Amino acid sequence: MDYENKLVLAPMVRVGTLPFRLLAAQYGADITYGEEIIDHKMIKCERRINEHVGAVDFVEKGTDNVVFRTCSLEKNQVVFQMGTSNAVRALSAAQLVCQDVAAIDINMGCPKSFSISGGMGAALLKKPDLIHDILTTLRRNLDIPITCKIRLLNSSQDTVELARRIETTGVSALAVHGRRVADRPRDPAKWSEIADVVAALSVPVIANGDIFEYEDFHHIKVATGASSVMVARGALWNASIFSEDGKLPWEEVKREYVRKSILWDNDIKSTKHTLKEMIMHYSCLELPEGKAVIKSDTLADLAKLYGEEKYNQFVQEKRLFDGSR
Repeated sequence: MDYENKLVLAPMVRVGTLPFRLLAAQYGADITYGEEIIDHKMIKCERRINEHVGAVDFVEKGTDNVVFRTCSLEKNQVVFQMGTSNAVRALSAAQLVCQDVAAIDINMGCPKSFSISGGMGAALLKKPDLIHDILTTLRRNLDIPITCKIRLLNSSQDTVELARRIETTGVSALAVHGRRVADRPRDPAKWSEIADVVAALSVPVIANGDIFEYEDFHHIKVATGASSVMVARGALWNASIFSEDGKLPWEEVKREYVRKSILWDNDIKSTKHTLKEMIMHYSCLELPEGKAVIKSDTLADLAKLYGEEKYNQFVQEKRLFDGSR
């Protein structure tokens, strides 16, 4: 995995599933992070080959609940992001999935209460010894790149000190979200403090925060000196932000996402959540489209809503053909 001059899809809970990652990659994303998966949940899974859709599934034992789905198309660019507060448990989870992904990333920036209450995400920012233990344990036992994603601490000096400590663990790169834990999405990202981290480290730094147009990738690189750039909301609202030719029409991007969700048999709740997030940015859920998405119970319902009935039929025929060979 090369972390120089890359456009990166950020990890987003309930959004960063296989169809959305492939959508971002189709439009130009070089590296795609999956949604954060908690180690407790991952170690309860078993690896299964899903011949029906041509994927690799990690399924909770004794159930049909797919916790993580990937495929050969993204093997060299997908990053498995994990929530953890224990080095041994993190290693167990990583060992299960490491042969099917390009890298493992530890979430050290999530400010949500469920994450912090479990000692994960942003809670780790106050535990540099535990951070060191988790990252060094993974580095010593795995043959793929190990990275982590942090938020800014209360002062730029504190952030730099933590980043230097992280660098000593041998990570391949460090992603920095230019906001503090208490900051809200509407608060401007502090690019200058990301620049302080970049200046202090020799490993690649991935800058994250306030990327809404393709030109912003260049702007944040110039402002911070970062090796690569990561985008979350800008990609959620229109995944074609990664295209150097400019964004595609919003309607086209939505339809392509629905196509990929059908092709990869994505969870209907996940698909609806992502569509609703897309709609809320440009429109309103109270309008006919939003109401129809909310009422949809199956991927077939969404296929009909977005005019993809023939595509849905094609997918089913293809799967039957592939399964009979």
